[in-house]
Amino acid sequence: MDDFHIVVVLYAKEGRESELHAALVAVVEPSRRDHGNLGYELFSDQDDPRRFVFVEHWENAEAQEKHHTKSPHILDFNRSGSDAVERVEFFYKLDRVV
Repeated sequence: MDDFHIVVVLYAKEGRESELHAALVAVVEPSRRDHGNLGYELFSDQDDPRRFVFVEHWENAEAQEKHHTKSPHILDFNRSGSDAVERVEFFYKLDRVV
């Protein structure tokens, strides 16, 4: 099975939650249209408005890598929106077990 999931947790800088929220929402729809994307969801933590969670599903590692390194919307986020990120709490690449 080549497909896999990614879970990424980003934490916003203090006072920049709304800015990061907007920047992350802006990448969702274009990411869903990226070649090889099978699912792309953004969540916010009910108990901490500074924490955002992406759950992604990709056909294969190559499709995800291309999305992450070559998609214009992700490159734009890395140039501008990522300044509102305090830290990446974790970034897991997961293979489905069952």
